[in-house]
Amino acid sequence: MRPQPDFIHEFVPGISERTLLLLHGTGGNERDLLPLGRELDPNAALLSPRGKVLENGMPRFFRRLAEGVFDLEDLKKRTIELADFVAAAAKHYKLAADQIVAVGYSNGANIAASMLLLRPEILSAAILFRAMVPLVPEKLPDLSSVRVWIGAGNQDPIIPASEAQGLVELLRSAGADVTIRFANASHALTEADVETARHWLKGVN
Repeated sequence: MRPQPDFIHEFVPGISERTLLLLHGTGGNERDLLPLGRELDPNAALLSPRGKVLENGMPRFFRRLAEGVFDLEDLKKRTIELADFVAAAAKHYKLAADQIVAVGYSNGANIAASMLLLRPEILSAAILFRAMVPLVPEKLPDLSSVRVWIGAGNQDPIIPASEAQGLVELLRSAGADVTIRFANASHALTEADVETARHWLKGVN
């Protein structure tokens, strides 16, 4: 018997080796980002878990103490738990473990960034919409084989440009190839975000 992945999740098979790991924002669920995943790569498999933490009834991937203030112990625990789920799901669904690309929005982007820093073996690349620095690990991982695209909003009231830039610098100092694009936008995603990310993903092997 294979271990069943233990997050409520959606899985949509693909026709290429790539799998997009779709990570929703606060209040989202496992179906929210499926259309986005299809838009970014119509051929990829889609793996979309639902966050296990509830904040006023809204699913999230980890706890926060206030807006922009994370519960770091919970974040570390949930990051490891999510990474273990992805590894189990890759076995269960017979996915190419070296072709998993995270696509995260807001809270989902933050846990994807945390996974890059704490469990770097899980992801080959990441698309992070509206992300900030989740934590600074005691020892930086080697991300020299990882490519990351970050989509920030230049009028985002939740994440200042300096936070997005701080994440770029942290990931680059770990060796990652990082591209950042500022959309003329607030915290919500725009068509320009999606189009630019889709174009970038086409160039990722």
